[in-house]
Amino acid sequence: MAGTIEGHGGDLALAALRAYGITEMFTLSGGHVFPIYDAAHKADFPIYDVRHEQSAVFAAEAVAKLQRRPGLAVLTAGPGVTNGISGLTSAFFNASPVLVMGGRAPAFRWGSGSLQEIDHVPLVAPVTKYAATVGSTDAIPAEIGRALTAALTAHRGPAFLDLPLEVLFSSEDAEAPAGPDVPVIEADPDEVARAAALLATAARPVIIAGSDVWGGGAIDELRAAAEALQVPVFTNGMGRGALPPGHPLSFAKARRPALGDADVVAVIGTPLDFRLNFGEFDPAQVVHIVDAPSQRAGHVRAAVSPAGDLRRILAALADHTGERTDHAEWINGLRAAEDAGKARDAEAMAAESDPIKPARVYGELRKVLAPDAVTIGDGGDFVSYAGRYLEPARPGTWLDPGPYGCLGTGMGYAMGARVTYPDRQICVLMGDGAAGFSLMDVESLVRQDLPVVIVVGNNGIWGLEKHPMRAMYGYDVAADLQPGLRYDDVVRALGGAGETVEKSADLGPALGRAFDAGVPYLVNVLTDPADAYPRSSNLA
Repeated sequence: MAGTIEGHGGDLALAALRAYGITEMFTLSGGHVFPIYDAAHKADFPIYDVRHEQSAVFAAEAVAKLQRRPGLAVLTAGPGVTNGISGLTSAFFNASPVLVMGGRAPAFRWGSGSLQEIDHVPLVAPVTKYAATVGSTDAIPAEIGRALTAALTAHRGPAFLDLPLEVLFSSEDAEAPAGPDVPVIEADPDEVARAAALLATAARPVIIAGSDVWGGGAIDELRAAAEALQVPVFTNGMGRGALPPGHPLSFAKARRPALGDADVVAVIGTPLDFRLNFGEFDPAQVVHIVDAPSQRAGHVRAAVSPAGDLRRILAALADHTGERTDHAEWINGLRAAEDAGKARDAEAMAAESDPIKPARVYGELRKVLAPDAVTIGDGGDFVSYAGRYLEPARPGTWLDPGPYGCLGTGMGYAMGARVTYPDRQICVLMGDGAAGFSLMDVESLVRQDLPVVIVVGNNGIWGLEKHPMRAMYGYDVAADLQPGLRYDDVVRALGGAGETVEKSADLGPALGRAFDAGVPYLVNVLTDPADAYPRSSNLA
């Protein structure tokens, strides 16, 4: 413990939050949580407010992802909390250490029908690592400490606390938590040695590294392990950019031949889910390296699955001194496939077409995005193209909804990214379907002087639904949007700026204007509705 805190519930909460490195809150105003605002206001603690509670949670998640420390959303009772559950669920799937603090109807009147009276905890418990109602004012700091310790302990994830009205508004003295004391999970050294030996002696090994490598601070250790063992690396999620695009072991375009011909596939810091064909890499052996035993795949029989601190596991792989096979021929073959894939992509990204193909949008973006730009994907079909054509130059610069696939992350992620990086380019890539979920929060960005660039791929359809439904049934329903809708006019009405682009040649100048604008700026690109990202169904 670290001394005594005095004040109302909001004062106690703020002191505890600061002890865990939280430096801002995201919220939508509600009377149940006024004391937290009061404490923040008195302490000049930044408050960023939004137009929908999901954006507050997504903003907190962006901070948690980018800064690898807790993000905070404060929501009012009842619908405030339930509106934030999609954000909580995304944070759960993304292993993001987010704390959501909710207001709660007064305990002394519970069952009498107070405003917004509902028990939140059973609703959020399945998608949080810790969920509780704080029973007394003096318990607030300790409960925050327990919640944030759970959120920061691998496998990381969100936590939830709600505070009854009288608990938050009352005044007490309380002991302050000293700050994070996060346990480190040690992997079985025999399992780590087995994983290292499999990679070192394989004829055709592959590494796939995901978001937990970034979240666990293991980027340098991943590079060291790949270089020591000479294994080609593919990435997904926030693992993207772990090895820069020019690194001799960094691959993106040769994934099909790599996974088709590999004899050992090591998946590190990401689940064996639909994005990785559910870990079905037969006849290759699977090595699944995870940050906690709970993350071992139950549906795949891995050759070995070390579970523990990823930095230590990867450092041990790099230090492997046993027998090894020369992988030069394998790497050279994949490099030829990679170069051929890049040539095909370059042709697609330069294509002159009417209407505009999504690939051309990303070809123009590649020319103007800085190496440290934060790129945010919020969409289905349009953002699938982003994953193919954009290659982050640095780790920790790519944000997408993750495996839960929740649309509407865009404006909240943009807010959290801009708060994190006041001087970097922040670019949101948004499908026109996704625009319907959060575009109103452009007003929040304008009002709080948080400029970002928004590029909308506007094809007037739900692309990931329309084309597959037509293929299945010969028709489609509920898959059309207004063609040519002026999303840039919406942003202008909210105080930002923007323009619509219909010709490929106009893309570059429009993007230049957007990044120079200094206000939220939307480039509304009319794209080809007949162009669908090639993929098999992810429903199975």
